[in-house]
Amino acid sequence: MKKSFFILVIICLSAKSFLAQPCKEIIGYYPNWQWYDRNKLVQPSTIAYHKYSVINYCFFKPESTGAISNTDSWADENLLQGQINWSTSPYSYYPNTSLVDLAHNAGTKVMVSIGGWTLSDNFPTIAASAGTRTMFASECCRLIRFYHFDGIDIDWEYPGFSGHSGTSADKHNFTLMLQQVRDSLNVLGQAHNKNYLLSACFSAASSNAANIEWNNVSGILDMINLMTYDFFGAWDCTANHNTPLYTTNVGDPAFNINSAWNMLTLTYGVAPSKINVGVAFYGRSQTGATALYQPTNCGVDNITFQADAGSPLYYNIMASMGLFTAYWDNTAQVPYLLGNTGGAAAGTFVSYDNKQSIGLKAQYIKNKGARGAIIWEITGDYMETSPGSGVIAGTPLADTLNTVFCSSSVVTGIVTAETETPALYPNPASDAVFVNLREHAVLSVFSVHGELVESQVLQEGLHRIDISGLTEGIYFMHVQTKNKLYVTKCLKQSDH
Repeated sequence: MKKSFFILVIICLSAKSFLAQPCKEIIGYYPNWQWYDRNKLVQPSTIAYHKYSVINYCFFKPESTGAISNTDSWADENLLQGQINWSTSPYSYYPNTSLVDLAHNAGTKVMVSIGGWTLSDNFPTIAASAGTRTMFASECCRLIRFYHFDGIDIDWEYPGFSGHSGTSADKHNFTLMLQQVRDSLNVLGQAHNKNYLLSACFSAASSNAANIEWNNVSGILDMINLMTYDFFGAWDCTANHNTPLYTTNVGDPAFNINSAWNMLTLTYGVAPSKINVGVAFYGRSQTGATALYQPTNCGVDNITFQADAGSPLYYNIMASMGLFTAYWDNTAQVPYLLGNTGGAAAGTFVSYDNKQSIGLKAQYIKNKGARGAIIWEITGDYMETSPGSGVIAGTPLADTLNTVFCSSSVVTGIVTAETETPALYPNPASDAVFVNLREHAVLSVFSVHGELVESQVLQEGLHRIDISGLTEGIYFMHVQTKNKLYVTKCLKQSDH
C-alpha cells in the first residue's frame, strides 16, 4: 500500500497540538471572496492549517449603529458553519466540514476580521459614542458565540484618515472602542473559561501612526498587526517596490519594513513581542516602465493580470514568468520583474515577493524578536500542479516562513528558484493524499513510535496515496531525493 512522505521525530504530543506548531506566530488572512476562486481550490477541506497559528477570516462589516453584518452570507454560511446537509428538515451542517472546525482539529485558532479598506467608513461613528461602542462590543461577542471564533481582529483603515470619514477625535475614541471590546471579551471568556484574543491592524505610514495612542492601545491588544505592504504602487507613477525590506533608492525613505519597525519600537515604544510584521503573497503591476524606478503611466496591467485586476497573487505571477525577466534589488532586498521586449507584457513592471525575499523578512522578524508575521493573503501561494489542475502542489511562501522561523541558526541560503518542494495534500486526511514529485525519490513512513511502516521508490510525477488502511494518528515521513531530504508530518483522521 502506498502512503505519503517525510521524517521521524519522536515527540509525545496529541495529534491536534502537534500539527499546528509554527515556531512563531503566523497569521494568515483568508478573504471570503477567495472561496470562489479557481473553482474553490482553497476551501476549508484543502487549507494547510498546520502552517498557520491563526486564520483571520475576513471581512465582516461594521455598521454605523455598532451592529456587525455579513459581506457574503452564502460564503460565510458554507465556510464557517460547514457543508449544508439538505436532506434534513430544517437543513443542517455536516460536522467537521467548516473552516472553524477543521482549524480547531489541527490546533489552529480562527479569528474574525472586521472592517478592511472598503469597510472602514463607519468606524469613526461607532467609536464616537458609548452606546455604539457597547453595541459593537456586544456584536463581537455574538460572532464569537455563533461561529466559535477564538478572537476579534479590528481592521480600521485608519483612525483619523479623512478619506474614510476620520477626524482627530478618532485617536482617543479608537482607544475607548478597543477597551470596550477587550472588557466584553474578558467577561465572555470568564463565562466560557477561555482567553479570547484581540488584535488590530495598523498602517506602516508615520502619518497614520501619529493618530494612535500607542501607550494605551498596546496594553489592550494581544497582537499588533503591522501592514507593511502597499508602500508603493501605480498611484505613485514610478516603478517601485510593494513591500521593500529596506529603504529604496527612490521614494519616501520611511516606506519600508525596517523603517516602520523602528518607528513602532523606537519612536512609540511598542514591545517587539506584540508586533506581527506583514508579508505579501501578492504583487503590484505598473505599465509604461522598462526599468526599476522609472516613471510609469500610472496604470496597472489589467491584461496580463486580468484575474487579479492588476495586483497579481503569487501563483498568477509564477504562471506568467515566461513573459518577464527577473531581477533583484540588493538595496531594498526584494525581487522585481520587467516585461520582455517585444513580448505580450513588454513595458510592464511587477513588484512582488518570492521565497528569497520572504526568507529574508522571516529572518528579520526573528532577529528583531517580533511575535511573528501576518500574511495577506493565504490563497496567494497555493500552487497547483499545473494551472487549472485543481490539485494543490504546495505553499512555497508559507513553507519558507515556517522553515526560517523553526531554524535554530541564521538562514542565509534560501532557495531562489521558483520551484516547489514535494507537497502532501490534504493534511489532515482520511482516505487518500496526493504527493507531487519533481524527481524520483525514496519514500519512508514512520509511526509515532518510530516504527518503519513502509519504504518505497516513487518516480517523478503526481501520486495518489491510499491511506485508508492506516489507523488514526500522527505519522512521520520523509522523501529522500538525490540531494535533499524533505520533511513533514501527517495526521490520519477518521472519515466520519
